Amino acid sequence: MSALLSARLWRPTLFLRLYSQKAERTFDKILVANRGEIACRVMRTARRMGIRTVAVYSDADAEAVFVREADEAVRVGAAPSTQSYLNMDAILEAVRVSGAQAVHPGYGFLSENSAFVKQLEAAGVAFIGPREYALAAMGDKIQSKIIAREAGVNTIPGFDGVVRDAAHAVEIAEEIGYPVMLKASAGGGGKGMRVAHSADEVREGFQLASDEAASSFGDRRLLVEKFIEEPRHIEIQVLADGLGNVLWLPERECSIQRRNQKVVEEAPSTHLDEATRRRMGEQAVALARSVGYNSAGTVEFLVDKHRNFYFLEMNTRLQVEHPITELITGLDLVEEMIRSAAGLPLTTTKQADVRMDGWAIEARVYAEDPEKFLPSIGTLARYREPNSGGASEKVRCDSGVTEGSEISVYYDPMISKLSAHGPTRNDAIAALSRALDRYLITGVTHNIPLLRDVVASPAFAAGRTSTSFLAEHYPHGFKGHRLDEHSAPQLAAATAALQFIRNARDNVSASGPADYALLLPQLLDDGSVAKLEARVALQLQSAATTLNLSGTNDFQAAVTVNGQSQTVKFTVKWDVDQPFADIVYQNDSSESILFLAPLPLGMRVQFRGTKFDIDVLSPEQRELLRLMKEKEKLDTSRLVLAPMPGTIISVAVSVGDVVAEGAQVAVVEAMKMQNVLRAPRPGVVKAVHVVPGATVSGDDILVELSDD
Repeated sequence: MSALLSARLWRPTLFLRLYSQKAERTFDKILVANRGEIACRVMRTARRMGIRTVAVYSDADAEAVFVREADEAVRVGAAPSTQSYLNMDAILEAVRVSGAQAVHPGYGFLSENSAFVKQLEAAGVAFIGPREYALAAMGDKIQSKIIAREAGVNTIPGFDGVVRDAAHAVEIAEEIGYPVMLKASAGGGGKGMRVAHSADEVREGFQLASDEAASSFGDRRLLVEKFIEEPRHIEIQVLADGLGNVLWLPERECSIQRRNQKVVEEAPSTHLDEATRRRMGEQAVALARSVGYNSAGTVEFLVDKHRNFYFLEMNTRLQVEHPITELITGLDLVEEMIRSAAGLPLTTTKQADVRMDGWAIEARVYAEDPEKFLPSIGTLARYREPNSGGASEKVRCDSGVTEGSEISVYYDPMISKLSAHGPTRNDAIAALSRALDRYLITGVTHNIPLLRDVVASPAFAAGRTSTSFLAEHYPHGFKGHRLDEHSAPQLAAATAALQFIRNARDNVSASGPADYALLLPQLLDDGSVAKLEARVALQLQSAATTLNLSGTNDFQAAVTVNGQSQTVKFTVKWDVDQPFADIVYQNDSSESILFLAPLPLGMRVQFRGTKFDIDVLSPEQRELLRLMKEKEKLDTSRLVLAPMPGTIISVAVSVGDVVAEGAQVAVVEAMKMQNVLRAPRPGVVKAVHVVPGATVSGDDILVELSDD
C-alpha cells in the first residue's frame, strides 16, 4: 500500500471516492474571474482536482500572489475595477485566448451578472455557478422577494417594485413605517445599503445608496423594506447539481456587522433549535427548486428573538464566509460547484448524509481603522499568519497576500479570512483568540484589535449577538482593549520580562532581580488615553544562572498597579529575535504577546489584539520623567480632514456658509464605499480646499471653519 494511503486514510468509501474523482472528467482548464484570496481559494481546489487555472489581473495586481499561483495569467486592464475585473469584454477575451473551458467568478465583480453568464453560454464556455435564469431571478432583490413569497418562503414587509426617486422612497417608507432599509437591487456585500429612521434620512440615504450601487454594480435601482430591529442575520447554504439533487447545509450566523458588512461569522448559530434549522433549510431548498437552481448558493434570513425568520435575499454565488461551512461539514464547496457545472452529481446527494461536526468561527481581517471603520492602504511591511492549530482544533487562514503585498485603494480592504474549528463553541473561540494573538501585520492599520475584543467579550461567549452588536458594545467607536484589574498586571509583568530578556541579549546585566516602572496606555470612558502606572519587581526563577535567549524562562513578579499589589508567576517562551512570545501563567492559562518594535523608553507590543506603546523605566527615570512638561496637542476641531485616501464625490458647503455641528460637508468615496464627512462643530466656513472629483490623501484638510 502506498504511504499516502495510511491506516487513517484507508477506508473503502474514501478509496472509491478518490478513484471516482480521478475517473470523472470535469474541466481541463478554468479561468478565475476574480482576484485576491478568493482567486487563490478556487485555484487550490482546482489544483487538487487536476485542473489547470488561468488568472486575470489588473495593472495594480500584476505581482499579486494569485497571479503567481495560477498556471497562466492574462492582463485585463487598468487598476480601477470598471476597467478590469468588471470589464466583460476583456474577461471574455482572456477566456478566448487562454482556451479556458469554464469560468469561476468567485464573489463580487461579475459573479452575479446574468449578462456575463449569457455571453459565456453563447461562447460555449461553462459558468461555474447557477444558470442564467436562476442567477437573474435571484440576483435581483426585488424579483427574488416576489419569487420567494410564491415559493412559500417567509418574507419581510416592503415594496416589491423599483423605487423611482427619493420622494417615492419617502412615500413608501411612510406607508411601511420606520425604520426602513434602503438597499441596492443588484449585488450584495453591504454596498448600497442604508437604514433610515426619518424622511430626511431616507432622502440622504437614497442618494448615497444609489451612488454606491452604481459604483459597485453598475445598477442604481433600490428597494425599500421594513427594517427588523434586533435581528440576527442567519443564512442557509444550499447545494444543487442540476440533476435534481438539492441539499441544505447547517446555518451560518453573520450577525456581527459594520456598515452592513459581516465581520465575525459562526456555524452553527447559538440561536436556532433543530426544528427552526430544518424549517429554514426546507424553505431554502424550496426556493432553489422553484428557479431550477444549480451550484452553490446562500439564502439569507433575518431571525428575530422569537425565532421568526424572514427571507432577506439569495446570494447566487460562493459566500465570503464559506470556510466555516466547510469546516463543520467536511465538504469542499468549490469542488461541488465545479462538479455541478460539469454536469456531475454532488459528492453527497442525500440530505440525511449531511453532517454537522463541531463549531467554526470566522473573523474577517481588514486593513482598516477599527475605530472609524475606515479603510487603510499601504504595504504589508511584516506579515505572518498564525499556525494551523492543535490536535483537536484547526485554524484556517484564507488570504491572497504575503509580506510586501500592497493594499490598494481600488479594491476591498480585506486581508484575509481567519477561521477556527473546534469540538465545541468554547474550543473554537479559544482557538480563534490564540490565532488572532499570533497574527502579525504591520504597514497598515488593521482590525485585529476589534476582532480579538469581540470574541473575548462575555456577550459573544454567551451567544448574545445581533446586527446591532458593534453599535451597542462600542457606541463611541472601538478604541482598543481596555486594561482591567486582571489584564493590566499580566501585561505589566510580561512586558517587564521581555525587557529583562532583551537586556540580557544586549549584554546588560539581567541575572539578578530587576525593578521596573512602567507606563501603560489606559483607555478612559471618554475615549481619551491616560498613563496607568505599574511597578514590577521581577525575579528569574530558572535554575540556570543565565537566561535562555531562544527558549523558556520562568519568572516571578511582584506587580503593583493603582496601589493594588499581587504576585504573578509565569513562564515566557520566546526567541528574542522573533516577534512572538508565549506567556503561560501559574494557573495554566496562556496567551501570546507580539513584540513589534523597540521604543526610546520601552517597547511596542500587541496584547490581546491591541497595540500598546509602553514606557519601561527604572524608578530613577520615572522620577525624572515627572519633571518634563507634556507637549500640547494640536487643535483640529476647526478642520474637516479626509479620513482616508479617496475621491471627493460632492462638496455641500461654500465659503461663508453657516453650518451646524454634524452638518454634511462633503462625501468621499474609497474602496467603493461613500463616507459622509460632517462639521465637527458649529461655525462659518472659512475655506474649502477641494472640488468634486479631486483625489485626496488621508488627513488632507478639506474644509476649514472660522475661529468664531
